[in-house]
Amino acid sequence: MSLYAMIKPRGPSGFGYGTTAEDATAGLSLRGKTILVTGCNSGLGYETMRVLALRGATLIGLARNEEKATLACRAVSGQTTGMACDLASPASIRACVDDLKSREARLDAVICNAGIMAPPALQLACGYELQFFVNHVGHFMLVTGLLDLLTESARVVVLSSVMHRMAPRGGIEFDNLTGDSGYKPMRTYAQSKFANLLFAKELARRFAGTRKTANAVHPGVVPTTNLFKNIYLPSGVRQFAPALMTALIYKNIQQGAATSCYVAANPAIADVSGAYFADCNVSRPRSDADDSDLSARLWDTSEKIASMV
Repeated sequence: MSLYAMIKPRGPSGFGYGTTAEDATAGLSLRGKTILVTGCNSGLGYETMRVLALRGATLIGLARNEEKATLACRAVSGQTTGMACDLASPASIRACVDDLKSREARLDAVICNAGIMAPPALQLACGYELQFFVNHVGHFMLVTGLLDLLTESARVVVLSSVMHRMAPRGGIEFDNLTGDSGYKPMRTYAQSKFANLLFAKELARRFAGTRKTANAVHPGVVPTTNLFKNIYLPSGVRQFAPALMTALIYKNIQQGAATSCYVAANPAIADVSGAYFADCNVSRPRSDADDSDLSARLWDTSEKIASMV
């Protein structure tokens, strides 16, 4: 546990910065529940899958290819199924959705965990900037494709980030989703994380009147995951800095998966929807996260993109 985790107080939920995924789900039985996790093959996604399976849930783990997904699922104790879902590939997303429908899966939770961060040079997927497409559009296509498979009290958990605060003024540069008018790696990452937050908020509005919920989470800064592979550090620093900073300030993977597991499974928040969580507690995002016109515009834009790719 980091020094910061030891001195930071816990929140109203009874959990806090130093809470691990096992802590956040201690005593829960998830038998009979089926939960889907994207990015299951490493880091936070793997730990999320491992812990929820440990609590008795049946896990469907998605990764970019079937081999990665299957290997990750085999390494986890419990009922798991690995499936391919490359979030940069509309064909792969649609094939995954069709496969799940053919199996007549019923999903109690969908955890949109997978993501990429800050490629140093502009990369594209289907003509759109890669981070926006993978982190947001890919998950948008997956979740909206699976809506008919959600149970009456299903939960959708979308991993955002505190970095959403660094998104451009106005939140989303709708006139630059291709990156042609300028690409700044971290600012564009922040935009994709703000899109994740807006998606969860808008989905929650569309769930109104049902028992389904949608929430966004900030997992914490976990520098030992693959997400940080594009962050430049001098070679000598890269070897030691992640472990050192995790010991002092940052979270480890077990702590980073806690909020996703809490929001996906804890019965205490069964009725909470449209919120932004950090450290297993409701937190405050930037003010325009609650702009319903902005989130509706993003939804409409995402539908148009999905219909064209």
